[in-house]
Amino acid sequence: MGDGSRAAADEVAETLRTELLDGVRPPGSHLSEEHLAERFGVGRYTVRAALRSLVTAGLLVHERHRGAFVPALSRDRIDELFAYRSVVELGSLRLALDGGQDLRPVEDAVLELERIDRPGSTHAAWHDVTAAHRAVHHAIVAAAGNSRLLAAYSACEDELQFVLAFLRPEFAPGRLATLHRDLLRRLADGVEAAQAALADDLEVGRQGLLRALHDPALEGRTA
Repeated sequence: MGDGSRAAADEVAETLRTELLDGVRPPGSHLSEEHLAERFGVGRYTVRAALRSLVTAGLLVHERHRGAFVPALSRDRIDELFAYRSVVELGSLRLALDGGQDLRPVEDAVLELERIDRPGSTHAAWHDVTAAHRAVHHAIVAAAGNSRLLAAYSACEDELQFVLAFLRPEFAPGRLATLHRDLLRRLADGVEAAQAALADDLEVGRQGLLRALHDPALEGRTA
């Protein structure tokens, strides 16, 4: 693929990625190569390259002879994703605290989340809120100073942000910021207390997503 085609594929992928993270394309929906090629004014090979990159990121699945789909939101998928997060995030936090690493980047990320997710505000786009939330947890993993852990976590971040798009009804403006300010305070209470706080935070998200499975808006789109 030449540079021009690669740039076009990247542009298509980024537009679709934004739609997926906004929840515009719900679980179970099909992405037609023909329609996308017409929409973006590109060839189907370019569309296929864009879709492949989104499959690699965990935002889409590809079924032989059927094409690309938004994965179904299921209990198994939620449990698997959050079990993965628990292993990586809790392990990273222990390494960071045991090593006396600087947690100021975590505090900076919480401040940014508070700036975007303000109580009573109805103006923030939900994908901006989830992106700020993502940055808090990324900073926790990065604090471990372990490039392998960070690479492992980065591989699931797009999928996580996509899944969190369906948490919106669970969180009034300001709630995510409040939860993560409380988490930040508890990170100073010692390794065991900090890990318990992070585990509690992850469980809030997991339980919220399990409740989202019963949202009528997702009826017929979950597995």
